[in-house]
Amino acid sequence: MDVTGIIRKKGSDVVSLPSTATIAELVSLLWEKRIGAIVILDEDSLAGIASERDVVRYLAGAGSVDDPVTAIMTTAVTTCSPDDEVKELATVMTNGRFRHLPVVDGGHLVGIVSIGDVVKARLDDLEAERDHLERYVHSESAFAQRMN
Repeated sequence: MDVTGIIRKKGSDVVSLPSTATIAELVSLLWEKRIGAIVILDEDSLAGIASERDVVRYLAGAGSVDDPVTAIMTTAVTTCSPDDEVKELATVMTNGRFRHLPVVDGGHLVGIVSIGDVVKARLDDLEAERDHLERYVHSESAFAQRMN
């Protein structure tokens, strides 16, 4: 499966904030939407991404929720494309130690995938492969019985 398959199943909605938002606004939106990261956009351009983990690290270091989201956001954002394979994403996310990848196509943000989306897609692929193999084994067995 590729990223397009994930986006097709889960939808292309992306929760975002402008870089002028505060950390308090970020926290409120993370809570309201029950999500782990928010994309930061400046005039429809990807400026960064900020996660729950970023908030915790910043506040533990005596930062304030009144500070701008730019104080905690990652600006060197790793992205993926709709054509990327799920197996590749799992490796990229594991090696990079992050849980969210914005999906960019032609310079435009078209979705976001989480590690949960990737794991679910991999499990779905493995289940489909198992089902296919079971059907094959059963059809071969039935064929062998008819030949006897």
